[in-house]
Parts: sequence; structure tokens; C-alpha cells
Amino acid sequence: MLDATKYTPRLRTQFRDTIRAALKEEFGYKNDMQIPRLEKIVLNMGVGEAVKDTKKVKQAAEELSLIAGQKAVVTKAKKSIAGFRVREEMPLGTKVTLRGDRMYEFLDRLINIAMPRVRDFRGVKGTSFDGRGNYAMGLKEHIVFPEINFDKVDEVLGMDIIICTTAKTDAEAKSLLKHFNMPFTS
Repeated sequence: MLDATKYTPRLRTQFRDTIRAALKEEFGYKNDMQIPRLEKIVLNMGVGEAVKDTKKVKQAAEELSLIAGQKAVVTKAKKSIAGFRVREEMPLGTKVTLRGDRMYEFLDRLINIAMPRVRDFRGVKGTSFDGRGNYAMGLKEHIVFPEINFDKVDEVLGMDIIICTTAKTDAEAKSLLKHFNMPFTS
């Protein structure tokens, strides 16, 4: 049986043992606290069909909870928009923020299991950084994760994945993610 107190995710161990030293040498940091690290990963699913059927948001929240390994929060509309038939406080999507061990476990599953299962996958864009060291990407199908039972899915939903790092520049963040084997195209 696996003892929860002694278990650390594979990527966290890899970061501590090899990646930190490689980044320190690559960028010439004088202090270990300057080395960029992962801060959090935010997963978000917008459910456009929720305007017609609010049960779809509950289904999306359950599926996102399975993917993330922790309970997802339902996001609600801030304002009413008549053109979209949206009322204030209407549930429209779901999100979850991962930190610590769950964050490293999710990143491991994303890079090594989910991305290779995407149809016609050639890598992710290396230009999707925000200028402050955070990386955003989207998946068109949430069914690439092994936690989702394909037979029980009513509708295939897309999801946004935002990887937040402590890096000051995009080059540092890209190098950090490359060391985690993120498959960049450019």
C-alpha cells in the first residue's frame, strides 16, 4: 500500500533534483529563490449550452473534478446580457485551481497521457505566454483524459489550461516548461 506521507509526485522530485540546477546554470541565478517554479494550474470549462440547460454545468463540474482530482467550482455570470439570454448569477462554467502535489500530478498526466491522445497532435504553441511567465493553452476535447469514461459523456467540451509560474520573463517560463518535457512546436 502507498503511504501518503512519503509519496511525492514524479515531476516534483525531478524539479527538485535536476531541473532547478539546470535552470540555475542556464540563467546564472545567484540565489535559489530566483529560480522559476510552478505556482498553480487553473483549469476552466465554459459551458455555452448552459443557457438552455443548467444540468450541463453540473455534468461539466463533475467531469472537471474527475480530471483535476479535487472539487470544481461553478462559475456564474456577473451581468445580464439579453443578446445571449444570460441572466445575472446564471451558472455558465466551471473551474478549479491546482497547487502543490495535485498540480504536479496533473501536469504529468497532461504531458504524458492526455496530449499524446489528442488527434493530429503536433505539439503546443510556444508563443502562448502572457509576458509575465504564465502559459495558457486550450484543449478542444476533455475526453483525452483517462479519468473520463467516453461512454458516459453526453457532450464533448473544451477546456482552458493556464500554467502560472514565478518566472519574470517568457523565456524563463518556456525553459522551465521545456524541462518538464512540454512539447512545444517552436
